[in-house]
Amino acid sequence: MLRFLKYFLIIFVCLVVLAVGAGAGVYYWAASGLPTIEKIADYSPSLTTTIYSHRNETLGYLSRENRFLRSQEQMTEDVRRAFMAAEDSGFYEHGAIDLMGILRAAIKNLRAGQIVQGGSTITQQVVKSLLLTPKRSYKRKLKEAILAYRLEKHLSKDEILTIYLNQIYLGEGAYGVEAAARVYFGKHADEITLAESALLAGLPKAPSQYNPYDNPEQARQRRKYVLRQMRNMNWISDWRFEKTKDAPLDLSERQDPTWRLAPDYVEQVRRWLLKEFGEKKVYQGGLKVYTAADLEHQKAAEEAVRSGLEASTKRRGWRGPLKHLSATSAEAFLEGQNASEQVKALRQGEWIKVLVNEVSKKGAKVRFANETAWMDVSSMAWCREINPEKAPENVPEVKNARKVLDEGDVVWASLAETSRKEQGRWRLLLQQRPKVQGALFSMDPESGKVRALIGGYDYDESEFNRAIQAMRQPGSAFKPIVYSAAFDEGMTPATQVLDAPIVYQDTATNSTWKPQNYERMNFGPTLLRTALVKSRNLVTIRVAREIGIDRVIQRARTLGLKGDFPRDLSVSLGSGSVSLRGMCRAYSAFARRDGSRVEPRFVLKVTGPRGEVLYESNKTVQEAISPQTSYIMAELMQQVVQYGTGWRVKRAIDRPVAGKTGTTDEQKDAWYMGYSPNLLAGVFVGFDDPRPMGKYETGSRAAAPIWIDYWKRVQSGYPVLDFQKPQGIVMARVDAENGLLAGPGTEESYMIPFKAGTQPQKVSPAKSEGSNTGSDGGDGSSHQDDRLKEIF
Repeated sequence: MLRFLKYFLIIFVCLVVLAVGAGAGVYYWAASGLPTIEKIADYSPSLTTTIYSHRNETLGYLSRENRFLRSQEQMTEDVRRAFMAAEDSGFYEHGAIDLMGILRAAIKNLRAGQIVQGGSTITQQVVKSLLLTPKRSYKRKLKEAILAYRLEKHLSKDEILTIYLNQIYLGEGAYGVEAAARVYFGKHADEITLAESALLAGLPKAPSQYNPYDNPEQARQRRKYVLRQMRNMNWISDWRFEKTKDAPLDLSERQDPTWRLAPDYVEQVRRWLLKEFGEKKVYQGGLKVYTAADLEHQKAAEEAVRSGLEASTKRRGWRGPLKHLSATSAEAFLEGQNASEQVKALRQGEWIKVLVNEVSKKGAKVRFANETAWMDVSSMAWCREINPEKAPENVPEVKNARKVLDEGDVVWASLAETSRKEQGRWRLLLQQRPKVQGALFSMDPESGKVRALIGGYDYDESEFNRAIQAMRQPGSAFKPIVYSAAFDEGMTPATQVLDAPIVYQDTATNSTWKPQNYERMNFGPTLLRTALVKSRNLVTIRVAREIGIDRVIQRARTLGLKGDFPRDLSVSLGSGSVSLRGMCRAYSAFARRDGSRVEPRFVLKVTGPRGEVLYESNKTVQEAISPQTSYIMAELMQQVVQYGTGWRVKRAIDRPVAGKTGTTDEQKDAWYMGYSPNLLAGVFVGFDDPRPMGKYETGSRAAAPIWIDYWKRVQSGYPVLDFQKPQGIVMARVDAENGLLAGPGTEESYMIPFKAGTQPQKVSPAKSEGSNTGSDGGDGSSHQDDRLKEIF
């Protein structure tokens, strides 16, 4: 017996040694090549970058994985308990591995004949998510267990649970509780209810299967399971369970504003971020980007540009229907529309596609989905045949709908004034989406903060940003740059220059350039003040010739304009190509009282996910022109508004504003640049392939109304300010005919600013005293006759 016992003990010891050895071998086999846990300890997941307006409104998101880092304190207690109830109810009681949980799962799986329950703890799930591949194998499970044990030696349970709640995938592209709360409920993680917490906690097991959008009934059942588990753990009362178990899902996704609220602005910020921080940091770094954007300005700018371009396309006439359908295709078209969605779109001010069903002289019956509507011929008055050589006021209005529409046509339509049916049908207006494009750039001239950026009619159709990327000729909007240089070269607003025909022969190309004024008229000796206010080309060319082409180009560069400027006199009429942003940068020197120019700023500050400041912008200014020249330009461009090509602005804006129109040959480009001391905005309108927009489609008609529309929407947010006169400026009333001081015989006069010492000294004589008014005096008189001869 003793002998048997001896042998038994020897065998037992050997088996123990073998078991220990085998266990050690398995351990070293599984532990070989294990990743370190520092990646988890220094948890830095891929996070969503958020872009904010200057009022901290969300403009958009940039990410590879939609995830927002949140601490447990930023989540409700129900959220934390719901996830533990669903995934690992004993998380705070057991170690890294729950042996009893594994046993229970094994028994259930054996009974079911398939895997119906896992035994992984939350710690193991964190390890699997961050350090291991999803491939199933015994070796991976062993690695998972070893790493889970090590992880709990380095991190607390609270820290591991926080990582889990931020890392877990919850469907619909949402990683972590915060992103999921936004995707499913339009809320933050600290705002969701018990029912919502339970629904989210039920998702990790099978995000697609329990997706409440796709499978609402399965989502309800899974939510009920989680709630039952919470009740069993005494984490919620029976009363809360009964109240919540059958609650409606009440889904409400938070709309992603990224390419909806301010797409051009967000894209410009995105490009800057990529250049500054690199792709990985931008799309995975969870940056918080604070911009200068103002959503009120952005909305106003968008609506102004869209309505302005829609008006522009109607002035050119009717391009025809979107398409023409046969009877069979027409029915298929209507069946493909949802009536409630179409009506909702109409009531929200959107356009819809409608099918023309019947046409008479007075209008057309149209259909969409199962709805009927009437389109009166009065909404087609603009539908003339396209002819760029004729302005709309020179063409009779369309009064017969049959000349515009045919049965089977598909066209755009909007709701008429009333939003109710009349006699069982809707009243709609015929619309046409513009092909002409436009842009608006708005900034604070004091700080350089860019308030609004519109790069085109519709970002979804074209991402090309015409405010930033397009290089177009500014036409007469460039003239203030020429005149500012002239005033620094000894000329004054009262200097007279001859407005008369001029011809240039290019011997190299054997071509002739014969510039003209827009009016196709000549006005003789003209004050520079009047030449700028009335935008006279011939005077401007002579001024540029007097001061030199290089001086004009140098001034443009000093004001921050970039681009190629031709070294000929056409540069004075804006033949060089520039961007709208560049023009706003240049005009900031006219709006700022010290004459410096300010760099436009989009991004004000960038912080990391934990609040550390990574970038902070400061106002960047550079000397450009003197305060005196700046004020003279501002005063003269106010007179452009009051008496010149900016007359539309005068009618609409009742506060001091300065501005200048710009139009290129054949009306291919239309500009309006306007500003006050506290806001500066520029507008550009033109086809992407430069071609005539039509007769009279000038800066005054095509661009200025957009500027006015935008300005009227935002001006209430600014106090009424006048341009402050600096030292070294004197005001003098001069005779409009000769530039001398106004006298008893003066019929028309202007109040004009001068640099001290350059104002006229001689009083304009009475008409009976003779017409030789330029024999002596200040700059407006003594050199006047010589300059006329020299420049001509």
